[in-house]
Amino acid sequence: MSRRPNLFYAQSGGMTAVINATAAGVMHAAREERARIGRVYAGANGILGALREELFDLSAESAATIGALRQTPGGAFGSSRYALGTPDSHPENYARLIDVFRAHNIRWFLYNGGGGSAGTSLHVAEAAHRAGYELGVVHLPKTVDNDMAGTDFSPGFGSVAKYTAVSVQEAALDVASMCATSTQVFVMEVMGRHAGWIAAASALAQADGQPAPQIVLFPEVAFDERKFLARVQDVVARDGYCVVVTAEGLAVHNPAVTAPPTASEHGKDRLNVHTGRAAPFLADLVSRTLGLRCHFAVSDYLQRSARHVASALDVDMAWQVGVQGVALALAGEHRVMAGLVRTTRQRSLHWNIVPQPLARVAGREVTLPKKFIRRDGFGITPACRDYLLPLIQGEDYPDYRHGLPVAARPRLLRVPQKLPRWSAERL
Repeated sequence: MSRRPNLFYAQSGGMTAVINATAAGVMHAAREERARIGRVYAGANGILGALREELFDLSAESAATIGALRQTPGGAFGSSRYALGTPDSHPENYARLIDVFRAHNIRWFLYNGGGGSAGTSLHVAEAAHRAGYELGVVHLPKTVDNDMAGTDFSPGFGSVAKYTAVSVQEAALDVASMCATSTQVFVMEVMGRHAGWIAAASALAQADGQPAPQIVLFPEVAFDERKFLARVQDVVARDGYCVVVTAEGLAVHNPAVTAPPTASEHGKDRLNVHTGRAAPFLADLVSRTLGLRCHFAVSDYLQRSARHVASALDVDMAWQVGVQGVALALAGEHRVMAGLVRTTRQRSLHWNIVPQPLARVAGREVTLPKKFIRRDGFGITPACRDYLLPLIQGEDYPDYRHGLPVAARPRLLRVPQKLPRWSAERL
């Protein structure tokens, strides 16, 4: 077997419609560098695959599979939200990682995830340094929440933004057609506990004279019940119907009345209503207080897995993050994230991939800036629209068979284990 150093890739946290495009970019780029990279391994279920020494040999996958991965949502190799802790708090976790990397001659670690995985990448780099093990660590960004520092946008966000805007536009046309005798208010809940980027993207549906969504609610703006109800009433009187888009992190006052069991503190006297709770809360409030017919929907996993309506720009940049992540690793970049930087060239936008120090990325959460939120708190500004609109451009439809999108089916060949079993009890 070749003694060329090997590369390890893992997916982390929640999925996006384009995370597998990043994986495909990694696989493609590594294949082009056979003279320098031995094998490409992936962790089964993310970082747990490294702890348990459950590795897939991606070098055995075909070019056709790599192409199919680019158009497949979900995480092809499995993910996890397992928290490693820090090298000081959980040294045994990091010692095990280094043992597995050493046993399989893994010299590059590419971790594809959000803000939490950026911090984990930094910890892994520190643990390798303490152990005297040479390991290049490059973080590959992804998150639908778009709340990562060090990058113009996070791969995955452009596609969920496009899905949200399209869904709101289509639902608004439906509601408008029935409001005279049926539903007058429609509430759609989108992801975003502390950051309102996805909710903001819904306002892109306000095109070609369409007024909906007439109200957008952000975690960054404290919910004012009286002001909200007055606005709903005014909009229905004017338009005949009202479409409301709310982030799941609806910032609600008076927690003794409104807080569901799963709510968590956010601010001095506010709670963020989470995951499937904001929309029914608002729908009940509108129906009970104003007597208007109201329906609601919670997009939940649908929004982050909708590869059939992905943004072509998002797919391409996700792929490029994987390709350039390998290039950064081979160039000796270490403790960095492959960040996207927006540039203007001859009146057109481009994105360059630039290494960003992980120390400036980990632990930071980027929320919607004030300049992006309309003064009344119910919509976005032109500056926000200018930022968002380029991210949803272009269509990248998957191949279809029998009326359904074709998903990749990797071989997922297991790498023989070399170390004693890492027991589940120790996780």
